[in-house]
Amino acid sequence: MKVILREDIDNLGKSGELVTVKDGFGRNFLLPRKKAVLASEQNLRQLEHEKAVHTARNAKLKGAADEQAKKLGSVKVTIKRKVGEQDKLFGSVTVLDIAEALAAQGQQVDRRQLHLAEPIKSLGNYEVELRLHREVTAKIKVDVVAE
Repeated sequence: MKVILREDIDNLGKSGELVTVKDGFGRNFLLPRKKAVLASEQNLRQLEHEKAVHTARNAKLKGAADEQAKKLGSVKVTIKRKVGEQDKLFGSVTVLDIAEALAAQGQQVDRRQLHLAEPIKSLGNYEVELRLHREVTAKIKVDVVAE
């Protein structure tokens, strides 16, 4: 029996794949639980259409992320903090602080897209990675200075 999977199933395949299964497994498990549909002509056409829509949407999102990465590539953020002895910060600079500084410059960025290995706890220049898309990243320069 040939079926089209509607969700990922271990040891069988990923969502949207056309697979061949034994009749009993298909009739008694996959089809009643709506984990798969029969591989008819109509369902195959619908699958191809959904794949085309998905790839077009993904290409559009990647293009927008590329444009935003070009804009953000030249952005430099300066954050002022109080410091104690040996130029150590009171507190730390987190991704939320960097996102707020970017918003003040007119660049709207979700804080979940910013990636710091650990919060910044000393003065200096840093590069923070910004993941705009699965395949697109940008680097933002962050300068932490004393108040």
